[in-house]
Amino acid sequence: MLHLQSESGQRWLDQVEKNTDVVLIDHAHCEKKAAGTALNLIFAYVEDEELCREMTLIVNEELEHFNMVRDLLKRRGIPFRRLKPCNYGAQLHDLIRNQEPQRAVDRLLVAGLIEARSCERFGLLRKHLPDAELRDFYDSLFESEARHHAVYVRLAKHFAPEAEVMQRLDELAAAEAAIIATGDENARVHS
Repeated sequence: MLHLQSESGQRWLDQVEKNTDVVLIDHAHCEKKAAGTALNLIFAYVEDEELCREMTLIVNEELEHFNMVRDLLKRRGIPFRRLKPCNYGAQLHDLIRNQEPQRAVDRLLVAGLIEARSCERFGLLRKHLPDAELRDFYDSLFESEARHHAVYVRLAKHFAPEAEVMQRLDELAAAEAAIIATGDENARVHS
């Protein structure tokens, strides 16, 4: 369903356990970036009515999630601040082709893979975190991440035939798995 070619391992769960506050801060930044990605897609492909409608829904939902994480941070007395991002997103964005319509396909599929990885990791957090409030919180976000992934993949088919989109998704998913396997020294949602 998520088109991922790897699973997150114990290394990442250990990072989260030791740095939960920082991962929560990063999560808020991820929600903000996800809203920005969806908004940028509206600007880039304004002639695609369905894309614009779906991206508007995603922008609103991602901003709602951003505020939910900010509220969680506030309740826990964790100050929100800037963080150095991990290399995950930048490495995926480097794979996006420059020429249209391939660029549109890649932009949508990369966004979809980021949502898929978030979904997979939120699934782990809802099972493994010792904190009941955080388990419930990540359980509440799980389905929306999976839905966003599916929307991005479906919309990529507006720009290329399904077989081509699915082949490219497999290529990008293999690259994403390699990026995840390398990891990042900083504890982040996608480290």
